[in-house]
Amino acid sequence: MLHITHYSGHIRNHKALCEELAIDGSLSRAEREEAILLAAYQTWGKEVGLHLHGMFAFAVYDDETDTTVCVRDPFGTKPFYYYVTADGRLLYSTQIRDILGMDGFEKELNRKMLQIYLTMTYTTGEETFFVGVKKLLPGRTLTFKNGEITIDRYWKPTFAPDYSKTLEEWADELHRTVGAIMKEVKDEDETVESFLSGGVDSSYVLAVSDCAACNSCGYDDSRLDESGLARQTAEILGRQFNRCLITPERYFETIPYVMENMEQPLGDASAVCFAIGCIETAKHTDICYSGEGADEFFGGYNMYRNAPRYGENLPTFYVGNTNIMKEDEKKAILKDYYEDFLPIDLVRPLYEDNAHLDPLSKMLDIDIQVWLEGDIYLNVDKMSRAAGLEVRMPLTDRRVFDLASRLPSEMKVSESQNKLVLRTAAAKLLPEEIAFRQKLGFVVPIRVWMADERYNGDVRRLFKSEIADKFFDRDAIWAIFEEYIGGNSDNWRKVYVIYAFLVWYEIYFG
Repeated sequence: MLHITHYSGHIRNHKALCEELAIDGSLSRAEREEAILLAAYQTWGKEVGLHLHGMFAFAVYDDETDTTVCVRDPFGTKPFYYYVTADGRLLYSTQIRDILGMDGFEKELNRKMLQIYLTMTYTTGEETFFVGVKKLLPGRTLTFKNGEITIDRYWKPTFAPDYSKTLEEWADELHRTVGAIMKEVKDEDETVESFLSGGVDSSYVLAVSDCAACNSCGYDDSRLDESGLARQTAEILGRQFNRCLITPERYFETIPYVMENMEQPLGDASAVCFAIGCIETAKHTDICYSGEGADEFFGGYNMYRNAPRYGENLPTFYVGNTNIMKEDEKKAILKDYYEDFLPIDLVRPLYEDNAHLDPLSKMLDIDIQVWLEGDIYLNVDKMSRAAGLEVRMPLTDRRVFDLASRLPSEMKVSESQNKLVLRTAAAKLLPEEIAFRQKLGFVVPIRVWMADERYNGDVRRLFKSEIADKFFDRDAIWAIFEEYIGGNSDNWRKVYVIYAFLVWYEIYFG
């Protein structure tokens, strides 16, 4: 007999699945989704993930054959971790902290992951900061039987440009696709709000939704605050606008909360703002939309315009959206440096698979498989879960990616604009000045705040601490910090990525 032993997620095409699999659609959500997972696994086996739309990570146990099968969704919107004990038992969960408390787990720091983290600001690949705790990567199934683990891949991103349609025709198809997804992404009796920045992705999601309210974060510094742009969008669309003011005091108070709930260090400074946004939004709704996925599917980051110039050199240096520290910089500050464990080594297999693609598609492929899973989706899952908020991402959908994967690169990014097709689709509902507004990015004033003695006391404490001495040349990292507060604001990311690790280590190993 089959049993669902662990599940986290939301199955958005549940109506179609209930009809196809003869499941009572009037069941509660929890009962319905468990019935769907069981019936879908019985019907499609390890290909089950190809038939589910939404976000999911789950485990099925067959008590007749003593077999456990674990499944993670194609993009990795939900994490899944596993660990084999000394006596051969499989421990697993969507949270590392669950595994830490299980019988047979032995906690030990995986020191070499620090080397990857200092470049990428997050972990990528199967390994985590805990020895023996591994991630099941996106689009995979794990089978555990007779003490043996087998991992199979049921889906991966593929790109096949189709030049038969005009930009307007692609935009029409995208708009129809998103419209169909919005009918699935919530039930009739659910009330949903939406996150809203000044960018086109969240604006489009809000415009195509029936959300009555939206939520944004802002700062006192008008030079860095894009919540005013978000407010304008909300007013144009006639939606209630909620603004959360993030002060430097609250920002620094929240960093330990983020590192504890993230479970591994994350050097993405925007994660703290997102955490605060989730906490505040959860005070008046249980579910919120967000626009993740569009940048990586459709070419949203400004750096993608450099793809033709990077050309064939990409496999020598491009490891994803972030690249904070080079190898010589890490050698200068780390007490333990592993010559055979480099970020570029972890993405080399991806370049072997995508060698036939054009430069932009190669970059998108790397970011979809590495950056999205390792940073963006992890942040969304961990911070929303900690706040008791469910975040649903309508643009992260295999049907949206299927369209994006067929788009010629020229219709994604031009010399002067990015996300051309998505912006054209969004312009059907939004004024052009919003749909085609240049991407600003999620700006965090920490590059200013962290240099201020009123707020950086804990940074100073940890940089001088015995914890820092375990891993770093303290004089070397202090020199980076002093150069930063002396006026080299470009150093702020290096300071923050070190600080975030030290905060995390103190919580989990201190």
